[in-house]
Amino acid sequence: MPIYYKILVFILTSIGFIWVSRASLGNWRTHGFYRFFAWETLLVLILLHLNHWFHEPWSIHQMVSWLLLFASTGLVLHGAWLLKVVGKPDSTRDDPSLIGIEKTTKLVKAGVYRYIRHPIYSSLIGLGWGVCFKQPSLVGVSLALITTALLTIAARIEEIENRRFFGSDYECYMKKTKMFIPYLF
Repeated sequence: MPIYYKILVFILTSIGFIWVSRASLGNWRTHGFYRFFAWETLLVLILLHLNHWFHEPWSIHQMVSWLLLFASTGLVLHGAWLLKVVGKPDSTRDDPSLIGIEKTTKLVKAGVYRYIRHPIYSSLIGLGWGVCFKQPSLVGVSLALITTALLTIAARIEEIENRRFFGSDYECYMKKTKMFIPYLF
């Protein structure tokens, strides 16, 4: 893909990210602030690696990449579905920095949420590393590390927000689960 198309895609996609994140961008104390920059970093990573998506399809780095990409797809779909069905998002949850399915009124502890608290962030981290492995490079690894750091900060802030909304129930839940990877982290 020519560079000018990539720049156009970056600008148009960034406008969408800005629109979705508009309530959070003015407040660095919300998880959405850091999530926005993680999305932007992921977008840059994807656009940089776009030409290598199917290059050397049977190489080890491509197989690792596809494994991470498929796992991240499953995580985001399952996590989002559970937030919608079990979490019962409702517009009465008064926090302008939350978007759509984040406005849960019930604490979700089913499915993948039994093991990790942030499957959607886990999927974004997996996406970042999956894209990085398309064509491993210092720039790609740096962007994947930045994405991971931004999503970790977003998750920690979101946990503060969730403790504020769900109270001691969320604190007990935190003790029984890991942040991103079951049984590890």
